[in-house]
Parts: sequence; C-alpha cells; structure tokens
Amino acid sequence: MINSNANALGIIFPNSYDALVPELVTERLMASIPFASRYRLVDFILSSMVNSGIDNISLIVRKNYHSLMDHLGSGREWDLTCKNGGLNIVPPFAEKSVKVYNGRIEALASILEFLSSQKEEYVVMADTNIAVNFDFKKLINAHTASGADVTVVYDEEEIPESAIENQSNNKGLYYTFDIADGRVNEIKVNSKETGVQNFSMNIYILSRKLLVQQIRDAYVRGYVYFERDILAPNLDKLNVQAYKYDGYMARISDLQSYFHQNMKLLDEKNLDALFSGETIYTKVRDDNPTRYIKGAKAVNCMVADGCVIEGEIENCVLSRGVKVAKGAKVKNCILMQDTVVGEGATAEYIITDKNVTISANKEIKGTDTFPVYIAKKQTV
Repeated sequence: MINSNANALGIIFPNSYDALVPELVTERLMASIPFASRYRLVDFILSSMVNSGIDNISLIVRKNYHSLMDHLGSGREWDLTCKNGGLNIVPPFAEKSVKVYNGRIEALASILEFLSSQKEEYVVMADTNIAVNFDFKKLINAHTASGADVTVVYDEEEIPESAIENQSNNKGLYYTFDIADGRVNEIKVNSKETGVQNFSMNIYILSRKLLVQQIRDAYVRGYVYFERDILAPNLDKLNVQAYKYDGYMARISDLQSYFHQNMKLLDEKNLDALFSGETIYTKVRDDNPTRYIKGAKAVNCMVADGCVIEGEIENCVLSRGVKVAKGAKVKNCILMQDTVVGEGATAEYIITDKNVTISANKEIKGTDTFPVYIAKKQTV
C-alpha cells in the first residue's frame, strides 16, 4: 500500500443504487454484492482510495448494512486500523432524529459535525455501483491544478437502456454532462439522449469547507440530491470541472448488467484491465485451495478458494466454497459463496445467491438476456 497520505478524506455511499438490483439487496446493500469471484463491490472504491493515500474513510450506510460490517470489520485488510482517521461506518440517521436518509444531502448533514472537525483540505465522494481501479491521487492533483470548486468524474458511454427504464420506476437518478473547455456547463438529470454521452461516475472532489457550507445551506432548504439540487442550479456560481476517466470500469445498472459485467472478466484482457493497476484488497477467508477431483473439467472459469469441483464447469464465476458434484454440468453461471450443485444437475445462465442448493439431477436454465436468479439459502 502507498504510505504517503493524501490531503483528502473519503466518503462512500454504499446504498445509493440498491434499487437497481432488488433481487441482490434483500439482505445486503449494493456495496457488499459479490463481484469477480472473491471480491465485493465496495472493495474496488475502498482499495482505490487507500492506494491513493486516503486513510480517513467514512461509509454512510442506509439499511441492510450488517453484511457490510461483517465484510469490512475493523478495516484491517485495507490497513485502516488507525488511531486517527481509519475506517468509519456511520449508521443511518439524519440530524438528531433517527431516520433513513433519502439523498446525499441528508446523509452528509448527519455527519456535518464530524466533517467540520477534520483536518483534511478536500473531500472525495463515491458510490459503489461501479467496479474500477481508480487513481484518486491523479484526480486530487487535477482538481488542485485547475483551481476548480468541484471536480466531477465521467466516462464516455451510451446510457444503458436499463438505467432509463429504472428511472421511470423511480429507482435512482443518473447524470450526464455538457462540457466546454473542461468545465461543466449543464448537468442533465435522467437524460434519454441516444449515442455516447458524458456519463457521470458519481465521483466528486471539493474542499471540505465548501462541502460543509453547501450542505448546511441545502439541508435547511429541504434539498435532497447533491448533484441535482446543489451542483446543477449553481453552475454559473461554482467552477465545476470535468475529469475524464479512460480506464476499465464495470457499471452495475440491473441484474442483467451484473451478470454480463462478471462474465466480461472471463476475457483475460478485461481482467487485466481491472486488476493490473494497484492491488484490490478484500476480506481474507482462511480456506483450502480449490480442489479439482479426478474427472472434473473446467473451461474458462474464475474460481475462488475453498471450492470442490467434481463435475464440469464452463464460462463460470464461482465464489468461495462452491461445490459442484460428480456428473453436474454448470455453464455460463455465477455461483455465490457456498452454493452446492448436486450430482447430475444441469445449470445454465443461473445466478445463485449464498448457500443455494441445486438438487441432484435437477435441470435449470436461463438465457443470456434473462439469467435466472435463485435467492439466498433456497433449494431447487
């Protein structure tokens, strides 16, 4: 890990886009959804911050956060067990009344006293619906060099159809930018424009003092969303600069995108693009190496430790402790932790949650455009 501290603290919003994947968040939040076999989505942003020298990081949780607390623990795997700063998980409250926040403004209002007392000059904010190996130090340097009040991060991509559909069902806001000479001159909320757009990655940096001032003013006015209610109406008053990201990123916008973004990592080029930078850290689970019993067959799979493979697996992403019995055939599947596929069973285009059992000789199939999801602890 990089030891040199950055002059910034990190704030992560683990629940912001839970509504996009309701199947996966009944007992967890977006941040703790398994991704790329042995990781959770939070690991990518959290590791990126730590690798950039940010060692004071708060996660403002909203609900279903026990799985996240279990995963992060004291932050030891990320070297965040510090006397000053370190990892701080903030329970869901706003102001003095116990309440679940609706948007970033209410979430940040609940930690205004904390923000006011910190020593770092800048605040970096991010969500956890993307898996990215991001260099926050470059962002901080670009922000300070530009003299911006706020710097927003974007990439160039088309707006996913699922994002547009989810917005119509009130499942979350997304933002695109009009940019001229590096400055944002318009923020569009839930745009339906076609073609490649400047699509926000929901990563922001601004001075800590400016953030405290803006949140205080916005909260008393009953505002909810940082981007829509603070940035968008004040582009003539605030110098909002845009920072383009050209690297690899996996954006989760629904269950199908979750399936396809995992499957894309079976391509070595994509896997290297995501993991070839700084190390991505995750919770250590002491387990045996995966065992491939005589007669087993594995083709183009990502397999975590602790698995036992006796049957056939092809184009699959397996989390820790998965067992595939003799004669079973598993193809194009994502099997989460401790899933058991019984003897002679057939599974294709399936996403299983933790502790699922597919019974012996059972045949269950989805399609590439409609993968079948099996909920946690279910037996089929």
